[in-house]
Amino acid sequence: MNKNSKIVSLKTPDKAKVVIEKYQNEKSSNEGLIFPYLLSADLNDSEQISIRTQTISRNLNRHLKKVATKLEIKKNMSMHIARHSFGNISRDKIPFQMLQKLYCHSSVTSTIRYQANFIHQDAYEALDKVINF
Repeated sequence: MNKNSKIVSLKTPDKAKVVIEKYQNEKSSNEGLIFPYLLSADLNDSEQISIRTQTISRNLNRHLKKVATKLEIKKNMSMHIARHSFGNISRDKIPFQMLQKLYCHSSVTSTIRYQANFIHQDAYEALDKVINF
Protein backbone atom coordinates (compact mmCIF):
# COMPACT_ATOMS: atom_id res chain seq x y z
CA MET A 1 0.00 0.00 0.00
CA ASN A 2 1.33 3.45 -0.84
CA LYS A 3 -0.54 6.12 1.10
CA ASN A 4 0.83 9.63 1.57
CA SER A 5 4.19 8.46 0.17
CA LYS A 6 4.52 5.94 3.00
CA ILE A 7 5.19 2.34 2.10
CA VAL A 8 3.04 0.19 4.39
CA SER A 9 2.35 -3.51 4.62
CA LEU A 10 -0.70 -5.04 6.27
CA LYS A 11 -1.78 -8.60 7.06
CA THR A 12 -3.60 -10.23 4.17
CA PRO A 13 -7.20 -11.11 5.13
CA ASP A 14 -8.28 -14.69 4.43
CA LYS A 15 -10.86 -13.54 1.85
CA ALA A 16 -8.13 -11.74 -0.10
CA LYS A 17 -5.88 -14.80 -0.03
CA VAL A 18 -8.28 -16.56 -2.39
CA VAL A 19 -7.65 -13.86 -5.00
CA ILE A 20 -3.91 -13.86 -4.39
CA GLU A 21 -3.69 -17.63 -4.82
CA LYS A 22 -4.86 -17.14 -8.40
CA TYR A 23 -1.61 -15.26 -9.09
CA GLN A 24 0.73 -17.48 -7.01
CA ASN A 25 1.69 -19.71 -9.95
CA GLU A 26 2.81 -16.67 -11.93
CA LYS A 27 4.75 -15.17 -9.00
CA SER A 28 8.13 -16.61 -10.03
CA SER A 29 7.87 -14.91 -13.41
CA ASN A 30 6.77 -11.64 -11.77
CA GLU A 31 10.14 -10.88 -10.17
CA GLY A 32 8.80 -11.48 -6.65
CA LEU A 33 5.66 -9.38 -7.12
CA ILE A 34 2.31 -11.02 -6.49
CA PHE A 35 0.57 -8.98 -9.19
CA PRO A 36 2.34 -8.23 -12.48
CA TYR A 37 1.22 -4.59 -12.76
CA LEU A 38 4.52 -3.02 -11.68
CA LEU A 39 6.74 -5.19 -13.87
CA SER A 40 7.17 -2.37 -16.38
CA ALA A 41 8.27 0.08 -13.66
CA ASP A 42 11.71 0.55 -12.14
CA LEU A 43 11.04 -0.41 -8.52
CA ASN A 44 13.80 1.95 -7.38
CA ASP A 45 12.16 4.96 -9.06
CA SER A 46 9.43 6.30 -6.74
CA GLU A 47 8.08 8.68 -9.41
CA GLN A 48 7.71 5.83 -11.90
CA ILE A 49 6.00 3.66 -9.28
CA SER A 50 3.64 6.52 -8.39
CA ILE A 51 2.65 7.09 -12.03
CA ARG A 52 2.17 3.37 -12.63
CA THR A 53 0.12 3.00 -9.43
CA GLN A 54 -2.13 5.90 -10.46
CA THR A 55 -2.67 4.29 -13.87
CA ILE A 56 -3.52 0.96 -12.25
CA SER A 57 -5.97 2.70 -9.88
CA ARG A 58 -7.69 4.49 -12.78
CA ASN A 59 -8.07 1.19 -14.64
CA LEU A 60 -9.37 -0.55 -11.53
CA ASN A 61 -11.92 2.24 -11.02
CA ARG A 62 -13.09 1.82 -14.64
CA HIS A 63 -13.58 -1.90 -14.03
CA LEU A 64 -15.50 -1.20 -10.82
CA LYS A 65 -17.83 1.10 -12.75
CA LYS A 66 -18.44 -1.68 -15.32
CA VAL A 67 -19.24 -4.12 -12.51
CA ALA A 68 -21.64 -1.59 -10.98
CA THR A 69 -23.39 -1.14 -14.33
CA LYS A 70 -23.75 -4.91 -14.86
CA LEU A 71 -25.12 -5.35 -11.34
CA GLU A 72 -27.39 -2.31 -11.79
CA ILE A 73 -25.79 -0.54 -8.84
CA LYS A 74 -26.62 3.15 -9.10
CA LYS A 75 -24.00 4.37 -6.66
CA ASN A 76 -20.54 5.47 -7.76
CA MET A 77 -17.86 2.83 -7.21
CA SER A 78 -14.14 3.52 -6.90
CA MET A 79 -11.22 2.67 -4.65
CA HIS A 80 -11.74 6.05 -2.94
CA ILE A 81 -15.39 5.16 -2.27
CA ALA A 82 -14.21 1.79 -0.91
CA ARG A 83 -12.00 3.64 1.57
CA HIS A 84 -14.99 5.73 2.66
CA SER A 85 -17.13 2.59 2.94
CA PHE A 86 -14.51 1.09 5.22
CA GLY A 87 -14.59 4.28 7.32
CA ASN A 88 -18.35 4.18 7.55
CA ILE A 89 -18.53 0.50 8.48
CA SER A 90 -15.71 0.74 11.04
CA ARG A 91 -16.90 3.92 12.76
CA ASP A 92 -18.04 2.28 16.00
CA LYS A 93 -16.16 -1.00 15.72
CA ILE A 94 -12.50 0.06 15.68
CA PRO A 95 -10.83 2.52 18.11
CA PHE A 96 -9.41 5.73 16.63
CA GLN A 97 -5.81 4.76 17.40
CA MET A 98 -6.17 1.55 15.38
CA LEU A 99 -7.94 3.37 12.55
CA GLN A 100 -5.05 5.84 12.54
CA LYS A 101 -2.67 2.94 11.87
CA LEU A 102 -4.90 1.41 9.20
CA TYR A 103 -5.32 4.74 7.40
CA CYS A 104 -1.60 5.52 7.79
CA HIS A 105 -2.41 8.93 9.26
CA SER A 106 0.47 10.68 11.02
CA SER A 107 -1.88 12.16 13.61
CA VAL A 108 -4.96 10.80 15.35
CA THR A 109 -6.46 14.26 14.72
CA SER A 110 -6.48 13.47 10.98
CA THR A 111 -8.30 10.22 11.72
CA ILE A 112 -10.89 11.97 13.89
CA ARG A 113 -11.51 14.56 11.16
CA TYR A 114 -11.77 11.80 8.54
CA GLN A 115 -14.14 9.70 10.64
CA ALA A 116 -16.30 12.78 11.35
CA ASN A 117 -17.66 12.30 7.81
CA PHE A 118 -19.36 9.10 8.97
CA ILE A 119 -21.01 10.02 12.27
CA HIS A 120 -24.03 11.87 10.89
CA GLN A 121 -26.38 8.93 11.43
CA ASP A 122 -25.27 8.65 15.05
CA ALA A 123 -25.93 12.37 15.50
CA TYR A 124 -29.40 12.01 13.97
CA GLU A 125 -30.19 9.06 16.26
CA ALA A 126 -28.96 11.00 19.30
CA LEU A 127 -31.14 13.97 18.33
CA ASP A 128 -34.16 11.68 17.90
CA LYS A 129 -33.59 10.24 21.41
CA VAL A 130 -33.77 13.76 22.88
CA ILE A 131 -36.66 15.05 20.76
CA ASN A 132 -38.73 11.86 20.72
CA PHE A 133 -38.28 10.85 24.37
